[in-house]
Amino acid sequence: MHVGVVAQQDNPRAAELADRIRRNADASVSLDAATAASLDREGMAVGEFVDCDLVVSIGGDGTFLFAAREVTPTPVMGVNLGEVGFLNAVSPEEAVETVKREVERFESGDRTYQELPQVQAEGEGWSLPAAVNEVSILGPQRGRNNGVGIEVRVDGQLYSGSRADGVLVSTPTGSTAYNLSEGGPLVHPDVATLVVTEMCAEGPMPSLAAPLDADIVVRVEEADHAFVVADGRTRERVDPPTNVRLRRADDPVRIAGPPLEFFTALGKLE
Repeated sequence: MHVGVVAQQDNPRAAELADRIRRNADASVSLDAATAASLDREGMAVGEFVDCDLVVSIGGDGTFLFAAREVTPTPVMGVNLGEVGFLNAVSPEEAVETVKREVERFESGDRTYQELPQVQAEGEGWSLPAAVNEVSILGPQRGRNNGVGIEVRVDGQLYSGSRADGVLVSTPTGSTAYNLSEGGPLVHPDVATLVVTEMCAEGPMPSLAAPLDADIVVRVEEADHAFVVADGRTRERVDPPTNVRLRRADDPVRIAGPPLEFFTALGKLE
């Protein structure tokens, strides 16, 4: 079995734990290139871990999102060095033993994993990598008399038309992130939905829980340009008027290790 380990950059604690997993995992273990260099070892580009049987992410949710974007559909196990850790169910103290159990489970033929849906954004001549949390469609800048004109259609039917700072389309996982800060609802991870939340709209509609397999189209108008951003990391500049299509991505993120503890993580929110 081949295990890839992605550690939070410039974090000695994460690098030390990655090395401990490498030395004790009872499997072939590769480290990401930056972490390996900090330990004077040879490493691999994170994207190459897509060929691993398991990827271990060590850090916060940001590290997990980075790893998942690069390696999905390879299963990812998150080790939490952050504060909340919605996506990281394993404590540092339990990391080595949990990796060992995952190796044993894999080698016994058990390949079942928790799956989290992703959302995909695309337009004319472009597409963004799938997002674990959300896709945001944003005007050039936020604030009064800025933003963009938007029209949101769900399966071809008009849901909303207004001027707004932007629109968020979130997965249940992402409901606890940007969506929540914009006044959207919390969604239990077992609920199959995509959540549409307008951002400071002039004629606001409540957040909409659309079917997970709905076809959502956001038409962007009345601005010099706009941005489509996946998980706050990858973006596409678009020139209005234009349509942005959002749909459930083909591949879910597969979670290895213990189940994510939604309510425990909620208790850490301030």
